Amino acid sequence: MNNQINLQRRRFFGVAAMTVAAVEFGVTSLANAQTAAAPSSGAIKAGAHTSLGALKQVEAGVLNVGYAEAGPADGPAVLLLHGWPYDIYSFVDVAPILASAGYRVIIPYLRGYGTTRFLSKDTPRNGQQSALAADMIALLDALHIEKAIVAGYDWGARTADIMAALWPERCKALVSVSGYLIGSQEINKKPLAPKAELSWWYQFYFATERGRLGYAANTRDFVRLIWETASPTWKFSDETFNRSAPAFDNPDHVDITIHNYRWRLGLAEGEAQYDAYEKQLAMGPVITIPAITLEGDANGAPHADPSVYAAKFSGRYEHRNITGGIGHNLPQEAPEAFAKAVLDVAKF
Repeated sequence: MNNQINLQRRRFFGVAAMTVAAVEFGVTSLANAQTAAAPSSGAIKAGAHTSLGALKQVEAGVLNVGYAEAGPADGPAVLLLHGWPYDIYSFVDVAPILASAGYRVIIPYLRGYGTTRFLSKDTPRNGQQSALAADMIALLDALHIEKAIVAGYDWGARTADIMAALWPERCKALVSVSGYLIGSQEINKKPLAPKAELSWWYQFYFATERGRLGYAANTRDFVRLIWETASPTWKFSDETFNRSAPAFDNPDHVDITIHNYRWRLGLAEGEAQYDAYEKQLAMGPVITIPAITLEGDANGAPHADPSVYAAKFSGRYEHRNITGGIGHNLPQEAPEAFAKAVLDVAKF
């Protein structure tokens, strides 16, 4: 889930002490910089589609990536990135909208999900934030895509944010649910108020061997619990859940999940090859490309008020609050609003 971060490290910004806690752990600020809601016209309803078609595989970096593709092969590219614990079916209703508008839509399984596999058994099962972003740059290279709109939520939003921050020349524009999610191990050392800590219960659970064993033994039950608590008004069916559930049977899923959350708390080492990226990310880099951020009005996961992260976007920028009981899995719960943001940001 979203492990959200400061606008800048405290030595660079005088207001960072309050801002850091708000963005890193989803504490709501007093200010509210949200724009007017972006209502759905009802043309595309959540759950209207059930298939993403035949999956494809491509070797990219350290992975053989499984992905769905829709739209014309020569269309402008859109990379859609899912979160934890979700999968590519979060975009099952988004993809047809974008494809019909002429976009080449690429929806990959992140490392540790679905049909994505490591090429070598010796590659560390590393879930740190920059590794996931580097995977996606490697995927763009493998697919010969020079530049793409990048869009996502949860882990996918963080990955898209990092791509936009570190590789802006590869990203035409950005759509990010819950805003600026780039993380820092240093900031994660700061203790929070009890209510804020409580919202991250699973992060502390995963820090223990009991938590690793528990997640491995009860993965699907755990995932269903997160879906229910992060999107408390989303009435997903068993059919919807069972369509995504096989993604979590990936042999590396538990290791990637556990490493991700332990790395955030400084309890697990990353890989040296990503040290330079993490050093840049710890500075809270500003995102310069055009961006739209989104937030659902019923998001049960930790998330910051948009006023906290607005200054992290220096290009043309807009925030949209999506109403109607929309939770954490925004593209699957409000596909038309998500697709509209992608189509609109392309015009910025």
